[in-house]
Amino acid sequence: MGNATEWFDYGVYAATATYLTDAFFPGELGTLGTMLGFAVSFVLRPLGGMVWGPLGDRIGRKAVLATTILLMAAATGAIGLLPTHSSVGVFAPILLIALRVVQGFSTGGEYGGAATYLAECASDKKRGFLGSFLEFGTLAGFVGGSATVLACQLVLGSDAMHSWGWRIPFLIAVPLGLTGWYLRSRLTESPVFTEVAHEKHPPGGLRELVTTYRRETLTLAGLVVALNVVNYTLLTYQPTYLQNTIGMGESDTTAMMLIGQTVMMLVLPFFGRLSDHVGRRPLWLFSLIGLAVLAVPMYWLMGRGTVWAITGFVVLGLLYIPQLATISSTFPAIFPTHVRYAGFALAYNVSTAIFGGTAPLVNEAVIDATGWSLFPPVYMIGASLIGLVAWCFLRETAGTSLRGTEVPDAGDSLTPAALIPAKAAIAP
Repeated sequence: MGNATEWFDYGVYAATATYLTDAFFPGELGTLGTMLGFAVSFVLRPLGGMVWGPLGDRIGRKAVLATTILLMAAATGAIGLLPTHSSVGVFAPILLIALRVVQGFSTGGEYGGAATYLAECASDKKRGFLGSFLEFGTLAGFVGGSATVLACQLVLGSDAMHSWGWRIPFLIAVPLGLTGWYLRSRLTESPVFTEVAHEKHPPGGLRELVTTYRRETLTLAGLVVALNVVNYTLLTYQPTYLQNTIGMGESDTTAMMLIGQTVMMLVLPFFGRLSDHVGRRPLWLFSLIGLAVLAVPMYWLMGRGTVWAITGFVVLGLLYIPQLATISSTFPAIFPTHVRYAGFALAYNVSTAIFGGTAPLVNEAVIDATGWSLFPPVYMIGASLIGLVAWCFLRETAGTSLRGTEVPDAGDSLTPAALIPAKAAIAP
């Protein structure tokens, strides 16, 4: 629920990009301004990760998760109340960007914390399956945001949407956030964290992370380059690309995104369960190679018409799902317990800020400057190649315990479960 609330905003922002351009960034460079508004929310994500990550490793996962969702929901709802450029001039885009910064800071602790908490609470043999439901929440947020915008478009019409209707989806995030906060406030703390918190363990924090766990940090960062360039190109920039580059209508674009994301959401648990049986590394390898090979052909297909656009989007989405479905089981398991939250939050958010959040802006800028409509899939190919390099250093962790203070590794006969008292190694 919390993850869905977070990504509801990103889905709404992507689906209302044309309305936000008219409201806050009028002029020839309006679309770039809107994409900048999207990208700037990622500037504070690394700082958020540096603050929330070590805090989560020190005081626990639960308290941080309850706080970040309140910040996210408040900032999203406030966007729906902002005055437009026609009312207050340049202050309108400034206020929008300020709220996006608040969202970025809260997201810096939200996603890593949710994935860490879920991975530590899931059983070792079902971590892939259960962890996939965090990404189910991600796509549910995207789908919910797209569906809300589509419903408003159909009910209100284009003129009303450009005038005031775009505000409604942002305001809906407030009750969603309050519901998520209530649910999170009633959670118990992660048993893996609780065990380590009561034992003497190596020091945590950012210094320990960057000095002792460089391989783990760089491996995760490299995988995130591939993950998020594809994510934010395929799921966030796609509506703008289809409307501006291919000329697809607003409602057709929203409907196509809704269909593709729904299909992706439904198959997530299947790939999560599959990773419990065959491992995380084989699924990542399949996904990275598949995207590198088929990205350009599928984008070429999207330019042939609406039906082909849906086909190409679904194919790329299904190739991307093995990565998305295993984030919560793969990334937290890269680090030991005492630096897990900080490691995930720092590496994930720094890489996302540089490569993920900027993907829509980079795609739009290159297409505007060169007219090369196939740049987005080429960008995805480059990111996938970086991911393949990082994959070479990824340890297999399917079925491995996350308990203790050693790096999990399924190929190591001395797993973390063997390094702590037998009683503590038994799952509650």
